[in-house]
Amino acid sequence: MLNMAHSFVGFCLFFALLFGHGVVELEASHHVYKNLQTDQSTASANQPYRTGYHFQPPKNWINDPNGPMVYKGLYHLFYQYNPKGAVWGNIVWAHSTSKDLVNWTPHDPAIYPSQPSDINGCWSGSATILPDGKPAILYTGIDPQDKQVQNLAMPKNLSDPYLREWIKSSKNPLMQPTAQNQINASSFRDPTTAWLGPDKKWRLIIGSKIHRQGLAILYKSEDFVHWIQAQSPLHSAKDTGMWECPDFFPVSVRGQNGVDISVNGPFVKHVLKVSLDDTKHEYYTLGSYDIVKDIYTPDKGSVESDSGLRYDYGKFYASKTFFDTAKHRRILWGWINESSSVHDDVKKGWAGVQAIPRKLWLSKSGKQLVQWPIVEIQKLRSNHLRLPSKLLKGGSEIEVSGVTAAQADVDISFKVTDFEKAEVLKPSWTNPQLLCSQQGASVKGGLGPFGLLVLASEGLKENTAVFFRIFKGQNKYVVLMCSDQSRSSP
Repeated sequence: MLNMAHSFVGFCLFFALLFGHGVVELEASHHVYKNLQTDQSTASANQPYRTGYHFQPPKNWINDPNGPMVYKGLYHLFYQYNPKGAVWGNIVWAHSTSKDLVNWTPHDPAIYPSQPSDINGCWSGSATILPDGKPAILYTGIDPQDKQVQNLAMPKNLSDPYLREWIKSSKNPLMQPTAQNQINASSFRDPTTAWLGPDKKWRLIIGSKIHRQGLAILYKSEDFVHWIQAQSPLHSAKDTGMWECPDFFPVSVRGQNGVDISVNGPFVKHVLKVSLDDTKHEYYTLGSYDIVKDIYTPDKGSVESDSGLRYDYGKFYASKTFFDTAKHRRILWGWINESSSVHDDVKKGWAGVQAIPRKLWLSKSGKQLVQWPIVEIQKLRSNHLRLPSKLLKGGSEIEVSGVTAAQADVDISFKVTDFEKAEVLKPSWTNPQLLCSQQGASVKGGLGPFGLLVLASEGLKENTAVFFRIFKGQNKYVVLMCSDQSRSSP
């Protein structure tokens, strides 16, 4: 049984289901949402590509999610934002709060250029909740010499659950590249959430590189203000280029609950995620963290490139997780940068959205992470449409009638019986993206392609295929999920 839930698609004139060889039993239910913009004033015929599910401000450019956290019962999301237009530049930390991660209240920017250490931009960073419950933000600033330096900001009023005002440290910058520490002044950014070691010292990592070697530079502090660079990076990898937006956190080996960032020991594994500036892809590894030596070691067999494990194989970058203390889960945010041109972005007045927040946990095998849209997203479901089970043969198509909304949430199950028809998975087929591009929706296989045609015009002259193929591996069957945009509009 294959399940595909929360498949968010937009502007479907109708759905079609496409099937390759074999016999497939299909059961599908469809949930249609209307007028669910983050800012409903922009939901009009003049803005057909604005989303109804994803977080986005009414206008202008956004990119990296920064410092998500929970404080006094409210979720906080900070993100990179250009208040002056729909292209990158003039970056500040925009700020919104929510009670449910679905409905958001915007506030004035939390951090904006005002000190020499950030006068040319307030770039990405992270939030840390200190032991007394006080939030702290560490972020990358661009100084007058265009050096990348690290700064600290604290809330002005801790009794304000919305944290609407922030005060920058007079000691900024707290960390900066120098000739002594041999850090590249243009490759030193995006501090992580800090964690406490058994020696009561804070630790964090900052993304960097030396030539083509990606680095997670480690810093330590006793007071969260005075930071000292460790002699060795937490981890590095050859030929990966600049590591942006690193994220380092533990996951429990027991169950789906998240754990605080400072937890270590035999009941957790650690995750190191990096965003690759060269390819604009991300990858993560699972491994162990030696808190005494301050060294992270990926599990044996880990692939350290964007051919390795990834959260997402679509447009998804600069991701950031946080531990939701209210519901004991780890939540993943990520930035989606569309494929539209700069000209089109300026014309429509906005660019970028945040991905649907996802709960993250370790698989039962312990070899990869599992993710699922947060349960709160389901409150948006309405106008339920159910398609009864259908037995379909290879080459069949069926229109799902009654879906007229601009966007829909599809929850669909496939039951496949003819596994003997599955093609053998070749050992050289290790890159799922390459395999998807070589075997598009029009290439017939043993078991597949089968799935959905979305964004489909009448007659199917134009459509986007979201489809599956099943292969026979050494000891199990492998499911490949792909999208084919060869018949999609630009």
